[in-house]
Amino acid sequence: MIDQLHKTLETYYPEMVELRRTLHQHPELSFEEEQTPAMIADYLEKLGVEVKRNVGGRGVVGYIRGAKPGKTVALRADFDALPIQEETGLPFASETPGVMHACGHDGHTATLLVVAKVLMENQQNLEGTVVLIHQFAEELAPGGAIAMISDGCLEGVDAIFGTHLWSTMPLGEIGYRRDAIMAAADRFEIDFKGRGGHGASPHETVDAIAVGTSVVQNLQHIVSRNVDPLKSAVLSVGSFHAGGAFNVIADSAKIVGTVRTFETDVQDLMIERMEQVTKGVCDAMGATYDFLYKKGYPAVINDPFETDRFVGTATKLQGEDLVKEMAPVMGGEDFAYYLQHVPGTFFFTGAGNVEKGIVYPHHHPKFDFDESAMLVAAKLLLSVALDFLSDKNPSLLKTQSKEADATS
Repeated sequence: MIDQLHKTLETYYPEMVELRRTLHQHPELSFEEEQTPAMIADYLEKLGVEVKRNVGGRGVVGYIRGAKPGKTVALRADFDALPIQEETGLPFASETPGVMHACGHDGHTATLLVVAKVLMENQQNLEGTVVLIHQFAEELAPGGAIAMISDGCLEGVDAIFGTHLWSTMPLGEIGYRRDAIMAAADRFEIDFKGRGGHGASPHETVDAIAVGTSVVQNLQHIVSRNVDPLKSAVLSVGSFHAGGAFNVIADSAKIVGTVRTFETDVQDLMIERMEQVTKGVCDAMGATYDFLYKKGYPAVINDPFETDRFVGTATKLQGEDLVKEMAPVMGGEDFAYYLQHVPGTFFFTGAGNVEKGIVYPHHHPKFDFDESAMLVAAKLLLSVALDFLSDKNPSLLKTQSKEADATS
């Protein structure tokens, strides 16, 4: 049956492209999505899917209940855009100034909509239920996932799967990991207060710029000298604002940045040491400070068993050479919240194509992806969902998997 469903997906590929391009032309920012969820819900309802609107705020959840009883599996796609002015020159470029789909969420949405269409056409043969989670606001913490979960989108769900079209990975390649695949993404702000004065009389001042630059330099030593070298952490200062006139010593300064980690003990260490460093420098230089650390999305931790299920499915479709265990990505994803509640896996679908000039990274004004990657993603999501639903004894298989690991 799965081969026939794949052929049907291929038949609907032009519609998938059309949907993606329509979404691309009309992007909406996180927490501002109105037309996009309405379009998604309307499309699903026309298919006959049972739909809940406004889940968690702006989310859409569809339920495809098979004619036969069984388990419940969820598939997730996000649909928000970014505050970036598009520079692709595509004929279907964004029509909204300063906003574009620069991360592939338009492709995620189009992919899942057509998967829904194929599933609905085969509802009589479906064993169990497929939940379609169309999520708002992935790009901006606190994100949409946690609100949708609180509003019940995972009720009754036994497992969840999701993918990200990845422009920096060649078309056809599939990336997976059995554990942490994406990092916790946090934000920090530090405000420094010195004592301003004339540039000709520095001895009468506490130079906030000097304080800030000293803190920036010392923060960089935390990862290299305090974090276990066998563990991962990133600390990046992305913004430094201070001063005005050329001959005035600034009385205040502000730095803003991000910290990325995979383990909570490393995250806690980073927070502790950052404030210690900041306090030490400010005390030594006679300044005061305000330290604000905002924890963002947790790390995306895949379930090993469900990841192995996915790898088996992907290998059948793409071949062993194209299905690769990848290094963790330091970017963040609120898919992490779903995995804290139910087992599942999040994987990357290669969507880059050098020959077509599709080489720009995510969040770039010229970002694009090879649209044929959507068809690959659709086949993978459909296949792993049906494989999960057809698995009659997952607990036994998990036990067998653990026993095999112990003897290998």
